[in-house]
Amino acid sequence: MRVAIYGRKITKLTLPAFSEILKTISAYGWGILLEEDLHKSLEQKGGVDYPCTTFSSYADLKQDVDLMISVGGDGTFLKSVDYVRDSEVPVLGINTGRLGFLANVAKDQIQEALNLVKEKKYIFQKRSLLSVQVKDGSGGQDFFAMNELALHKKDSSSMITVKVSLDGNFLNSYWSDGLIVSTPTGSTAYNLSCGGPIVTPGCQVHIVTPIAPHNLNVRPMVIPDHMPINLNVEGRGRSYLMSIDGKSYSIKQGQEIVIKKAAFMINVIKFENNNFLDTIRNKMLWGIDKRN
Repeated sequence: MRVAIYGRKITKLTLPAFSEILKTISAYGWGILLEEDLHKSLEQKGGVDYPCTTFSSYADLKQDVDLMISVGGDGTFLKSVDYVRDSEVPVLGINTGRLGFLANVAKDQIQEALNLVKEKKYIFQKRSLLSVQVKDGSGGQDFFAMNELALHKKDSSSMITVKVSLDGNFLNSYWSDGLIVSTPTGSTAYNLSCGGPIVTPGCQVHIVTPIAPHNLNVRPMVIPDHMPINLNVEGRGRSYLMSIDGKSYSIKQGQEIVIKKAAFMINVIKFENNNFLDTIRNKMLWGIDKRN
């Protein structure tokens, strides 16, 4: 078995987690692949004493990799997905950050989690992605998002107008600070902070959520994920900000954004004692009400 490992921040607090993961994997006799920058950081911190190879791109992981381990928060998990893409390599998220809806294996559960993987006592939870195409006169660019696409105003404090069509039919012109199109996975991210609904994984939907809308009667909307979503943005500025899972890109007025469900899904490793409902209840502190 060959295991790829990705992480971004090596600190005094996170180094023990990396050390435990590497020690356990080595003891199991599994092959180790470390992301290139992570390998350099671990060498500088003195945390690499095991034979390993490195990877730096999606192409390096397309073959002969059985598992990706993400060590960090949800942002780190999303970057791991960018390496995995359509390779079907399953991803295990170990949380050294804060909330951790995706990376929800705690640091004190590392040994237990890896042992369950070794014994194949886990399931694959399929997570859908957005396929995003930005059209212009020369063709366009393609992106993928596991959480969300967000459009924002950029150089002006004025509102922007985002015209939205669903499956070729006009939905609405959103006068707002921006607009979010989210997957069920992303429902607990930016969508949630803007008043959008929590959607359980496996639901075949996308969520359209305005950011600070001018009209108070405009509300988030849940739609079937087989419907293409077309976005056109207008405003006083000439360029706008498009965020794809936290990565920002500049969008010019007149460019059309087409959003569809991606043709592939991500395999997220889950254990019997670590399901989505438990994660939501614990992370959002729903159990602190004494009536429960």
